[in-house]
Amino acid sequence: MNNSSFLDRVFHLAENGTTVKTEILAGITTFMTMAYILAVNPIVMGSIGMDKGAVLTATCIASFIGTLLIAGLANYPFALAPGIGLNAFFAYTVVMSMGYTWEMALSAVFIEGIIFIALTLTNIREALFNAIPMNLKKAVSAGIGLFICFIGLGSAHLVVASKATKIALFSFKQAAESGTFYTTGTPVVIAVLGIFLTAFFMIKNIRGNILWGILSTWILGMIAEATGFYIPDPSVGAFSTFPQFHGLASFLPQSIAPVFMKIDFSKIGSLDFFAVLFAFLFVDIFDTLGTLVGVSQKAGMLDKEGKLPRIKPALLSDAIATSIGAVLGVSTTTTYVESAAGVGEGGRTGLTAITVAVLFLISLFFSPIFLAIPAFATAPALIIVGFLMFTSVATTEFGDLTEAIPAYITIIAMPFFYSISEGISMGIISYVVLNLMAGHREKISPLMAVLAVVFVVKYFFIG
Repeated sequence: MNNSSFLDRVFHLAENGTTVKTEILAGITTFMTMAYILAVNPIVMGSIGMDKGAVLTATCIASFIGTLLIAGLANYPFALAPGIGLNAFFAYTVVMSMGYTWEMALSAVFIEGIIFIALTLTNIREALFNAIPMNLKKAVSAGIGLFICFIGLGSAHLVVASKATKIALFSFKQAAESGTFYTTGTPVVIAVLGIFLTAFFMIKNIRGNILWGILSTWILGMIAEATGFYIPDPSVGAFSTFPQFHGLASFLPQSIAPVFMKIDFSKIGSLDFFAVLFAFLFVDIFDTLGTLVGVSQKAGMLDKEGKLPRIKPALLSDAIATSIGAVLGVSTTTTYVESAAGVGEGGRTGLTAITVAVLFLISLFFSPIFLAIPAFATAPALIIVGFLMFTSVATTEFGDLTEAIPAYITIIAMPFFYSISEGISMGIISYVVLNLMAGHREKISPLMAVLAVVFVVKYFFIG
């Protein structure tokens, strides 16, 4: 049997205007932009006493299962992994600030997943997706573009914190004067070169341009390190660009036992537990909806009514993965906005997701290689993908101010509040309020009105 025709029948490649080669390249690209979670998640979760090696193994397995689910159930090119913002909330807020053990926090994540399964089966999450007006959906896509561009600028250290102006451009002069240029300045220079390289590959319409941008930038980093122009210093977050092997053990997965099945339900009846559970629910449900809206809108997957076909199995995959991830020992497993990188490469089906899933599984055995991909190598990809997502602003309706202002608020809220869910909240509140004030009650569906009230209540009484 011809493999390509078999894959075409399974994933409907021709119907979606794609090929096996395109899908695999898209999957590799998505994985490369997500690979940082393999380095970051063990560090974040390790800060609260969880075994880093076990967390790395759990992260790989949870990402593999979640991404495999969305490929098999929904045939979409989206990838899932433990959420980078949700793991920080899990570790620094729930455990460090509120005093919960990480085992108790895992119980909140597990129950969150169960609730999501129920909400999905009863069509509530699908109704939430469909309730968002088309103009806001386009704004969500553009807002996510700015958001992931900002993430890229931050991971490249082109944008840094500043006491005077909150954020500022990286100072090459200051780095040179302090004698840290070869450690902190060189990666920024390489990231800038990577942006130009990736843009050039895109302008020339080179197949796999984003992936080639990542690899080219990584190679530049290795050349700089080999010649002494880049001096790693892990104490300031500047790691070696070369994989670190320590014999055969480097290729063996670390035991998951220290975090597997460590869920603790002892605090399930407390008021604080419900506050934590609601926070997980709120952030995850609207981050996921925002990602699905933004990425699918950019990929042209939405129908004429702005609905996403097969959204129920996509949401169900996300919900199941959340609970499975908690059992494995990681924070909320969710749909990744970096999926936009694969979509930007032409990924349109579950074959892209299958590729990502397989790479997460392989990374169990080759983690030193994937952990060596520096943030400054994936940053240009995020910045360029941000541009691709932002282009949806061109089709956003700005003639009607009751449509335009909420869209604008949605777009700017995501990067400024560093949250997809906050952007959606602000957009829905402003859409409902402004249309009510303008007397356009017919534009406001009952669900949109309910959502606006819920969001306002959240800000005033929960935070």
